[in-house]
Amino acid sequence: MGIIKGSEQALSFPDGFLDRPSYICLPCRSNPVFANQRHTLYDIFEIYMKFKKQKRHFDVADRTHAILKALRNQKFPGQQVDHMYVDEAQDNLLIDALVLRRLCRHSNSLFWAGDTAQTISAGSSFRFNDLKAFVYRMERNSSSVTPTGVPVHQPTMFQLGINYRSHDGIVKCAHSIIELITKFWPNAIDHLQPEKGVVDGVKPVFFTHLDNDAHFKRFLVGESASNPKLGARQCILVRNEAAVKTVQDKVGDIGMIMTLYDSKGLEFDDVLLYNFFGDSAVDASRWRVVLNGVQGQGYAPDFYRDETRYAAICSELKLLYVGITRARKNVWILDTSDKSDAMRIFWESQNLIRTCARSTDISPLAASSTPDEWAFSGRSLFFHKRYSQAIHCFERADMHREVKVCKAYLLREAARSSVGVALLNVQQRAFTAAADAFVECAAAATGNEKRQYYRTSAYCYIRGGQDLKAADNYLKAEEFELAAKSYRKGGSFDRTLHVLTDHRAVIPEKTATELWMVCRLHYCSRSNDQAPVPLFSSSFDEELEFLEEYDLDCARASLLESHSMYYEVAEIHLSENRLIEAVQAFLKDNIHIDSAARAADTLLEFMWRKCSFGITPKSAIVDDSVQQAMALTDQLQTKKLEPMTCRLILMFQGILREDHESLKKLALTFQEHDHHTAALLCLDHFFTRLADIRPFQLHEMASFLETFHTYARLLYQTSTMRDPLGRRECDVQRLLSIVPLSGDEFLIPSGTFLYDNVTKNPRNHRLVSVHQSGYKASRRNATELIHLSIRTVLKDKVLELDKMCCDAPVFLQCLPFIVSGTCQRQQCPQNHIAISNMDRVQYNAHVAIHIQLILILQLLYSAHPSTKQWESMRDWLEHLYEALAPPLFIQGSFADLDLTLIPHGLVGLRVVKNWIRESFYRLNPSKSPQFLTTLMRITSLSFAFDRNDAPTYIAQAKLVPKNTFTELLRQPDNRYLVVDMFNSYQGASPSSISSGILFLLHVLDNGLRINLSVLCDCIEDILSSFVINHRMDPILDELPLHGAVLPSHWLIFPHKFSVKKDVEPESISSLLGAIGNLIQRLRVGSAMGSLWLAHITNITPLLRNIFIFRLCRTLCLVAHNTRYPMVKRKVNAIVLHLHASNEPQRPAYYQKLVNDVVEHMALLPGRGMPRLDGYLRAVLDFDTNKGSSDLVKLVHKTSKSTQTSLVRQLFYEKSSDIPYLLSSHMVAAQSMLRAEAAAFVPRIQRPKDGVEILPAEKENSNLVPQEADREEVKEKEVSVIVDSEATDDMEDMDEAVTSLTSLDPVPDESLRSNGPSEEQVFAARTIQYAYRYHVWRRSGSAVDAELRAIFTTCLKETRTSKWRPSYYRLLFLGPLPHLLACLEQGIALTHAAKIKTKDLFKTESHEKLEELGRQRSEITLLLKKGMQLRGKLEPSSPDHRTRDIDALKRAVLEVGEFIQKVPGSTTDMQAKFQMAYKGIVAEKKLFYVRNERPALNIEDLDPIV
Repeated sequence: MGIIKGSEQALSFPDGFLDRPSYICLPCRSNPVFANQRHTLYDIFEIYMKFKKQKRHFDVADRTHAILKALRNQKFPGQQVDHMYVDEAQDNLLIDALVLRRLCRHSNSLFWAGDTAQTISAGSSFRFNDLKAFVYRMERNSSSVTPTGVPVHQPTMFQLGINYRSHDGIVKCAHSIIELITKFWPNAIDHLQPEKGVVDGVKPVFFTHLDNDAHFKRFLVGESASNPKLGARQCILVRNEAAVKTVQDKVGDIGMIMTLYDSKGLEFDDVLLYNFFGDSAVDASRWRVVLNGVQGQGYAPDFYRDETRYAAICSELKLLYVGITRARKNVWILDTSDKSDAMRIFWESQNLIRTCARSTDISPLAASSTPDEWAFSGRSLFFHKRYSQAIHCFERADMHREVKVCKAYLLREAARSSVGVALLNVQQRAFTAAADAFVECAAAATGNEKRQYYRTSAYCYIRGGQDLKAADNYLKAEEFELAAKSYRKGGSFDRTLHVLTDHRAVIPEKTATELWMVCRLHYCSRSNDQAPVPLFSSSFDEELEFLEEYDLDCARASLLESHSMYYEVAEIHLSENRLIEAVQAFLKDNIHIDSAARAADTLLEFMWRKCSFGITPKSAIVDDSVQQAMALTDQLQTKKLEPMTCRLILMFQGILREDHESLKKLALTFQEHDHHTAALLCLDHFFTRLADIRPFQLHEMASFLETFHTYARLLYQTSTMRDPLGRRECDVQRLLSIVPLSGDEFLIPSGTFLYDNVTKNPRNHRLVSVHQSGYKASRRNATELIHLSIRTVLKDKVLELDKMCCDAPVFLQCLPFIVSGTCQRQQCPQNHIAISNMDRVQYNAHVAIHIQLILILQLLYSAHPSTKQWESMRDWLEHLYEALAPPLFIQGSFADLDLTLIPHGLVGLRVVKNWIRESFYRLNPSKSPQFLTTLMRITSLSFAFDRNDAPTYIAQAKLVPKNTFTELLRQPDNRYLVVDMFNSYQGASPSSISSGILFLLHVLDNGLRINLSVLCDCIEDILSSFVINHRMDPILDELPLHGAVLPSHWLIFPHKFSVKKDVEPESISSLLGAIGNLIQRLRVGSAMGSLWLAHITNITPLLRNIFIFRLCRTLCLVAHNTRYPMVKRKVNAIVLHLHASNEPQRPAYYQKLVNDVVEHMALLPGRGMPRLDGYLRAVLDFDTNKGSSDLVKLVHKTSKSTQTSLVRQLFYEKSSDIPYLLSSHMVAAQSMLRAEAAAFVPRIQRPKDGVEILPAEKENSNLVPQEADREEVKEKEVSVIVDSEATDDMEDMDEAVTSLTSLDPVPDESLRSNGPSEEQVFAARTIQYAYRYHVWRRSGSAVDAELRAIFTTCLKETRTSKWRPSYYRLLFLGPLPHLLACLEQGIALTHAAKIKTKDLFKTESHEKLEELGRQRSEITLLLKKGMQLRGKLEPSSPDHRTRDIDALKRAVLEVGEFIQKVPGSTTDMQAKFQMAYKGIVAEKKLFYVRNERPALNIEDLDPIV
């Protein structure tokens, strides 16, 4: 150990020990021991180091290296001594000399003394020659040791040749051992001259045959001794502690028995060396090597043949030398083993000992001693720290107090020896026991001795973990500095302050300052602890400065509050996120004019956190702080607040009081003022539990759906925001209680809506990581989580609404109740509406609730494209069709559609168009049992609202090509029936009427399954086209359509007036015949299996009569307006058949109409002449009876017409103007969003029932609207679109795309195209490119969101007139945003570290107060520096007005220094700073490219001759 770790060479190795190659290569001459086994020794050393590391132990070499490392780069911490004397130098490592040299001021004032023959310490290889050389090199090479200019000399070495302890007989015997060592190991010790004794004396006695315990004891004390004890100056030396116990077992407590190691430095008159050779680990054969020192011993082993074998003899001889040299007068060697023979022979050969056998008469060893002699020996042993032997001596001297003192020191030594060996609690108990013993000693002592014992006991109490007891004893020892430190260490700050106050004069200033600081930190950081003495002087500024330096906000707030500085108190609470306390402070302030507003804003911020989206009032109100906040809302001075602030306060009051009606009103107000998040929060609580809307009446349902549509649209907008966590959308952060963190990450606090969503949905765990306050997520993941969570809410709410709407009667009208006023069904699932309430307002309101629900469902489908949409689309399109085209004219028709009465009407129709298109793509004849009915409905709606585009996407649908579905193939040519139907509805070809007739004939003749109401709609559509086409024939009418009386909904579609249709009278006759058969089937109720009605399981007789009436009314109008006698004959035949089957006891609904036709047309014999308008009169009579009529009489402007009662007249100039004059809204629906659509004029308002329209009064005002009217209508239509699509200002393409998508979501239209055109392919690729670019922008790979926001702020700043193009402007827009982003991240990280240290103040124990205080002070100063830099560099800073580039560079360097100190600095922050540094500070290298001159062209020159 002395070589590998304690030598001079070990100092040059970083680990403090020689590596294997260096150790192996040491010269053998200077390191002779085990020179041939160094590999093995180093293996042992490595095992030892590994074991020491596992046990966490340190050896003496580790101690020395640690001290040298601490002193290497600093001045000596204490006061150096002038002179130093080092005794027993051989027991130290060589490197210890360097430590001792640092303790001494002068190199020539250090003295070393020792005996290398006594180097018996384990691992020691000390030699004075090595020490001498080391000291010289140390002085020569180390300027830190020797001051400059002082000459360096070789240390002087001399030998003490006279031994004043032992007489010459002992000295000669000891010197013989030295001769043996130098003979065999010449380099093991220093070569010295032989010592001489002062006087002659007896030779050492060697006993060989005292192998009996009785003989041994007799030798010691004699046979008749009354007190068989050794004297005070006598000692038995043995090899180890085991031998001590052995001797004690043999002879009892006879006297002092010590090991050879313990005896070093001591001396005795008589020494008995007991069994030294017998207990040796070296065997007798190796001991025989010493016989080489005896002349004539030829049988001695050859030492040089195997030096390693005898290496242990060197240490054994040194130990033997120590034992012999302890004696002053007599040395007895008692050893009966054969191992002693060699050494005995060696001594005998030189006549250095006297040998005694068993029979030899010997005098006893024991000698009596006086108490004074025992006391003297006890003190000597005590000062040499041989406490066990000292106890023995003091007991013989009857000195009880000294015995207790020795026992106390012995306990301390035992405690010290347990360190690193025993468990910590065992060690502490041992030190505590020693401390208690010293306290007992101090009680019996006086003066300095008393203080010393208290000081020692305090030290032991500290090692025992009893800091407060230690402090008490330090106080008794008058060690006031240590007492104060110990009280502080034990956490007793009250007593620390008392010591500092009472003994301030004797405590060093540095210590006192540190302790005052930590006491201030303790009491100021713990408001519940009150200091026993004042912590500060009377200076307010001193206390405030200290509290600000260490950011002790609570204490600072208390201090300011005591001085009535409430506004500043509120600011402190705000900075520490104590919002309730801040509100209370603002309310107390009567000085600042904005205190009331600040209080309200702070209270709102608190409410947003506690009552964020998805938090129920019951879960929020259990929080005491929320109840406290509610109480504070009543203390606000509302007169001083902005209206919007008051509304927000009312909102949270309504939320916590669950006042849903007030929340609904507030939501509408917020929506009007574009406060979307507040509106969404109100509506979310309003719709927490959807009310049972099934019993709602029409106006209630309309109001409910309008509110729910606003709610769903807000949810959808939130779920599709491109960056909901951006600065412009900070309201979303407030809505969801999301907290921004550093590094563009966000905290999702526990207990919030998003937190619960992640917890309940394991699939969302991938988006977050665990944070001590909840979950943490990046901007991208948090955005995705927001979208997923809000879409889930939207889905759940809309599906719940859809389910209730499917069961709500208000969406259906009970036809039997309308016509009869009664309903026979129990719990009728349809709405009962009196016929008197059936008007156009009722019609449009009924259509409106369908449009509203479709808009709501479309929001769901756009947010969740994977939702099963088709069935719901089909069902609600069916509902919408029945609302637009109800079974009976009394309920209204397309002609009554008024978009001004339908909220979001145009937007709703746009969605309906896309639903229709989607339905065409999805409809499959082989999988839909209602295929034909569904197809007829969507075809009718498509040509009603999307006539221009419908043919294109219908042609691309799967159902258009010829299908193998045989029911839809018309024989005998196998013509696909669907083609005829499309041709009929489109009405754009001459054969459209014929195609429609063929379609109807096939359906009726083959009994195809079809809805009865839809079938009647198709019949009316074909017959109306036939009548219009017939009356537009100039051969029949000089003025086309003049005088025709038709239902208004027959006239509203322009395609019926555009193309001349070819139709044969025979086909009309066939159709009328089929209609007659249908009427007969309905009358008798036979063959009804193929006919059905929506939402009705059984077609009752009353329902059949209603549809018979509808068909008869249609036939009457056809017969009235046609000139074909064949048509009238067919109609008459049908009417007469019905008349003949009349049952007077049960008159049918249609009976009056049939009877009136028979009467007015004189169809029965003897009834007179038929009237020309008999059919019309019969119809009008029925309409008069029912109170409404939808008939319109067409009058050409050039002609006069008589007024018909109840029939309004429509004056026209061209027949193509008729649809535009009747219904502007239907034309608008067909032409909306199409620039090429023809202009249209407003419809004529339908008068109330019973009011005539006179030609003279209405002609001019209704036929040609004024220009102003047209402008007004146009503005009104535009306002409808803007009202439903209003958005915030869009600053880039992404936001524009998001806004359009969120306000008018449409399903994907490019999926099922059969053979798309090149134009469509090009459009699809363009959309794909735009979408991919959009996704790339959203992914965050383009520009960091925070950096983009800072750049936007800088850009807005430069758009003012004060900025001109300059190099500074380039830096302002280029590198500066990177610098600001880097600075913001640094401030955020510093603030997070500040919060962490503040939390540690509350959780960590008092032991870490100093470190935490230091950290807090540094972080507070660092944060202030960051805030100063922010104020200097922010875009609006006045410093930028000077355009000082040098000042900007200096600021960049300051930011660099700042971020170097920021805890937890990130690579992203460093990268941003480097970007700014390179752009602003780094020198720009300009590279000039020299354009080479072109080579001279001389090819065209003549050669020189």
